[in-house]
Amino acid sequence: MLQSTADRIADLVPPERQYVVTNQLLAAEIHDQLGQLPAENIVGEPCKRDTAPCVGLAAAIVAHHDPQATMLVMPADHVITNPHAFHDAVAAAQRLVDEDPSRIVTFGIRPTYPAESFGYVERDQAIAASGATAYRVARFREKPDRETAENYLASGRFYWNSGIFVWRAATILDALQQFEPRMAGHLQTIADSIGSDSFQTTLEDEFSKIEGKSIDYAVMERYSNLVVIEAPFPWDDVGSWQALSRLHLPDQQGNTVVGSHVGIDTHDTIVYGEPGHTIVTIDVDNLIVVQTPDATLVASKQAEERVREVVKELEARKLEALL
Repeated sequence: MLQSTADRIADLVPPERQYVVTNQLLAAEIHDQLGQLPAENIVGEPCKRDTAPCVGLAAAIVAHHDPQATMLVMPADHVITNPHAFHDAVAAAQRLVDEDPSRIVTFGIRPTYPAESFGYVERDQAIAASGATAYRVARFREKPDRETAENYLASGRFYWNSGIFVWRAATILDALQQFEPRMAGHLQTIADSIGSDSFQTTLEDEFSKIEGKSIDYAVMERYSNLVVIEAPFPWDDVGSWQALSRLHLPDQQGNTVVGSHVGIDTHDTIVYGEPGHTIVTIDVDNLIVVQTPDATLVASKQAEERVREVVKELEARKLEALL
């Protein structure tokens, strides 16, 4: 998926202007996967600090090389199956930013079901945008509960938040300075060391001092000049097991199977198994069954969001074992 993301923008952005911000433990492997990128363009975060410091660090590096640069920010875990439509949407976003450099443009995905695992963008009035359907943003909304998600879907005013952005590097840095001045201060110290022998040491020292925060909380929920383009491209965020049903054609019983499976009277079920292991289901409907070497998950589709409760429970048990 990382390679697919890089391939998607190959005709838009040359390799020397592509950057990957990742965990420093993955930097060498990513360079192996993306050998066309200069090694210095793969920036290793010394610790996890969420998306605001991540994109702020990228913006600081980009602005150091080109203070007038426009950035396209993309997570590497998205499936976009029409790159030409994606290119057209990015071009429209760039035109909107060129018209008003203080704009931040995002892409909204028209929802197809009341997802609880996505953030939402509420649109306001339409604006003129060559080659795109665009609206001012009324507000960003965090991941909702089921009832709220159903209301969002019924209203027709909400999009899934794709997490893809177009902005001037200087604009997002100014926004972080306005809303998160302490974070911006650490990022500026890192930026001041770019190109020096002390860069890596400064990065490790200053980045670790930043309070982790998502870009939505840090900026998007507080910034006024936001525009959302209704995405004209097919999109999926492979962040949930139900994404398998959208990416793999279900069988005649509505089952989506990756791996070895024997199903008797099994319908509308997602089955994922490791090679060499057969999963058997009998007289079940509407389940998610996932087998990995260290755990097995069985859940109803409606309860998939509760997997996070399992993570908390496992973390609590691990903590108790250490005490």
